[in-house]
Amino acid sequence: MLGKRATEAERPEVAPPHLAHVGRDTFYGFLAAQREQLFRDEDFAALYCADNGRPSVPPSLLATALLLQTHDCVSDQEAKARADFDLRWKVALGVSLEARPFAKSTLQLFRARLIEQEQVRAIFQRSLAFARQIGHLTRRQVTLALDTSPIHGRGAVKDTYNLLADGIVQLLRVLAARTGERPDEWAGARELGRYCGTSLKGGAAIDWDDPAARRAFLRSLVADADRLLDDARQVLADLAADEPEPAGVREAADLLAQLLNQDIERRDDGATPREGVSPDRVVAVHDPEMRHGRKSAAKRFDGHKGAIAVDTTSQLILAAAVLPGNAQDHEEALALVKQAEENAGIVAATTVADCAYGDGETRQAFAAAGRALVAKVPQRRGQAHFPKDDFLIDLDAMTCTCPAGQECRTVAAIGSGRRYGTPGVALRGFRFDAATCDACPLRPSCVRARPGRGRLVMLHPREALLQAARAFQRGPAFAPYRRLRQVAEHRLARLMQLGVRQARYIGRTKTLFQPLLAATVANLTLVATAAGLMRGRRRRPATADALAWTTRAVLLVICHLLVAHKPPARRHSHRLSMGFRPRF
Repeated sequence: MLGKRATEAERPEVAPPHLAHVGRDTFYGFLAAQREQLFRDEDFAALYCADNGRPSVPPSLLATALLLQTHDCVSDQEAKARADFDLRWKVALGVSLEARPFAKSTLQLFRARLIEQEQVRAIFQRSLAFARQIGHLTRRQVTLALDTSPIHGRGAVKDTYNLLADGIVQLLRVLAARTGERPDEWAGARELGRYCGTSLKGGAAIDWDDPAARRAFLRSLVADADRLLDDARQVLADLAADEPEPAGVREAADLLAQLLNQDIERRDDGATPREGVSPDRVVAVHDPEMRHGRKSAAKRFDGHKGAIAVDTTSQLILAAAVLPGNAQDHEEALALVKQAEENAGIVAATTVADCAYGDGETRQAFAAAGRALVAKVPQRRGQAHFPKDDFLIDLDAMTCTCPAGQECRTVAAIGSGRRYGTPGVALRGFRFDAATCDACPLRPSCVRARPGRGRLVMLHPREALLQAARAFQRGPAFAPYRRLRQVAEHRLARLMQLGVRQARYIGRTKTLFQPLLAATVANLTLVATAAGLMRGRRRRPATADALAWTTRAVLLVICHLLVAHKPPARRHSHRLSMGFRPRF
């Protein structure tokens, strides 16, 4: 049943005597003064039974504790200890010095209910409502900045041997639980006892430098996995029509089958490791939603991608999402913008992002939705041959002029647009005459094909949108947007300070809880600092900044003049102080 906080008259007077000691201008003092405006117990009534059970710990207190835990980057056990013994936490929570406000399991259960009932976003939206309440978020039409950053997954990334072994262990545990046997007993009766030990590879008495021994060991793992999958299929096939499926059998069997398909290639001579990496490879059994990700050509990671939308004026984070680690940055960009509008009650007039969002399909999606997207079109510079940007393409006249001044009007069909994400659209391109290109002195710097073939300039299915974007980014009007885009990078850095770089939970749904809570803390600290409720760099009017710079310049000039006209020091001053007289 929903528990509620006591009224101000009934609550112990803890905060007032110790608030000055903790600091009114700290995050703890800010929560002590504003917690009732941020959270109300009635806002969490859907998480509790209305008329049954004992009164719970007030959810507003637990929500405040989650903010403190995120701000201090501590574990559940440490959060419990600080709520019991840390004066700053007690002041922020509004409890007495002797109180033990909650147990660790209570905090964990409250978090699980928030995630299950999808109430985490409600806590995040409270920070935006508070910002609008005190006047920090005033505009209804804003400019959004989008960006992403890697989030390292919680699961352990393992090689093919251990990955298959973990999949086998999960499936045999589920099958053993169905029969009521212990996993080690069930596995031992089926000659699978080696998977219940401490280390599969450590217990394997093979020479790991011998390729034949490694191949034989891998084939034995594949054989055991196939045998377990057959057992799981038989269990599912023997079910009656009205009998529910055993819990976890199908999920564990599908996961093991996916591990086999992505890492094993079956040949006539036996199973061998698959060459290359599967595009959607599962990298951890205990967190199957983790993926291999790449932020750049040299920077790789394993986990997820965190995406945020930031208001460039107020610098508030208006939306956050967690994408698969192997997802492109621009995926779900339009959905993130719509989510930001819903969270803050604003209209995104313009969206600013980096070149990862500058592809044609993302521009087309924004244009179809009637939204403006400002993102730099990626350029291919530093190549041995002239890039496409060096060719002048006129879509109205359907002509293409090369750097040597030769004009081409021949448009040839190339194939489908699968490479551009538009498989149903036919690709076209300008093909220059082979004789013209063979006689051109710029051929070595232009044509990569052998002699007898002219230069081919591809036309993107969204060529008109890309041309307009290139023309805009070459003009002076693009410079302000380049600076606005950096706001999202600064907010991402703040989230990384709050521990978002490393996921604390398993799965993208639970991982989303972490950036949303961190964004809530980041928004509250930003708003409180700007409003003068916390210490920090507060914004001053332009006249005050000008006066400060003028005063600083005058002081620097005075110091320079004093140093320049300082009289020379007397020689042998140390000797005079010790009773010596200089010799002349």
